[in-house]
Amino acid sequence: MQFCPKCGCVLIEDKKETKCPRCHYKTKGRIKILSSEKLQKAPDIGVISDKDTDVFPVTNAICPKCNNKEAYFWTSQTRAGDEAETKFFRCTKCKHTWREYR
Repeated sequence: MQFCPKCGCVLIEDKKETKCPRCHYKTKGRIKILSSEKLQKAPDIGVISDKDTDVFPVTNAICPKCNNKEAYFWTSQTRAGDEAETKFFRCTKCKHTWREYR
């Protein structure tokens, strides 16, 4: 957008010239507008999937399948918001997964 150097009004393009609607200032040629944008790569964000259980904390819990005494655990809101979270366990040995409602 260009402004009139005399009165400050926005200049308007006509067929072969640019002019001010207020004071009738004129320039030959059309307005040339350039814009540029500098893009930056967003930082990589790690995603935890079911296969990445090594990143979960480990607790003492007995696996109902193999009787191992350690399991990974995490919590999730599986029911209504006013109810307690569900705690999930995954055996560090056999990968059996079970849950505990609080």
